[in-house]
Amino acid sequence: MKRETIKGYLFISPWLIGFIIFVLIPFVASIYLACTKYDIVSPPVWVGAENYRRLFFDDPVFWKSLAVTLKYALIAVPLGTVVGVGLSLLLNLNIRGIRFYRTAFYLPSIVPMVATCAVFSWVLNPQIGLMNSILRLIGIEGPAWLSSEPWAFYSLVLMSLWSVGGSMVIYLAGLKNIPASLYEAAVVDGANAWHRTVHITLPMLTPVIFFNLIMGTINAFQYFAQAYIMTQGGPEDSTSFYALYLFKRSWRYLDMGYASAMAWILFVIVMTITVVLFLTHRKWVHYGG
Repeated sequence: MKRETIKGYLFISPWLIGFIIFVLIPFVASIYLACTKYDIVSPPVWVGAENYRRLFFDDPVFWKSLAVTLKYALIAVPLGTVVGVGLSLLLNLNIRGIRFYRTAFYLPSIVPMVATCAVFSWVLNPQIGLMNSILRLIGIEGPAWLSSEPWAFYSLVLMSLWSVGGSMVIYLAGLKNIPASLYEAAVVDGANAWHRTVHITLPMLTPVIFFNLIMGTINAFQYFAQAYIMTQGGPEDSTSFYALYLFKRSWRYLDMGYASAMAWILFVIVMTITVVLFLTHRKWVHYGG
């Protein structure tokens, strides 16, 4: 083996060791644990496909959490895409102070999630929160945003827009890569701003939209921290997301075999949706070639 190759492996060895210990081994072990009854304290007991049978036929909370997560993905991902693209179009304008505006919209996406949840818990507090205080000024008594159904679910959906600045930056980078010659040719042909946006900007931006769609969908199916901190899955399991229920089964009830089976079902669902998106992307993603 060449000396340079050995040096390369040495440089990446910390990452490789961490990947093997914290990702690869748990990944492989979960295949076995999903077919066992395991509570950490006692040795795993082989039960075959019993965990999957209980999930599909004896656990209504499993279906409820799956429905909540799917509903969240169907609403929050398209909403985040539309808002992210809209913001990037506005922040791509050549106006005074544009760098300040870009920074202001991006900053919320790097605020720690726990701090964000603490702020929104106050904002949405029905008695002393900012939201209901503003509504009272115009004579409206706001709901209990995080403790009543369906407001709790939609509050989390709206809260997801808080971190849209991360995807907005990627859209903005995509807009900067669109050749100016396309706009110049369109202007010569008499296209107005709307026509340039619809027929040039959005088609040329579809590779970036596709990337953010994939990442947003994966993140939506792993939605956990906000629901865990702010609602604990309530009220009436309306915010019982799949990852939150998986966490409860594993660390609250120490049912690791059951939780491993849930993790593999989630993996199959996410992989299936990702493959479907990849199969359809050639019909609507324009690569400019």
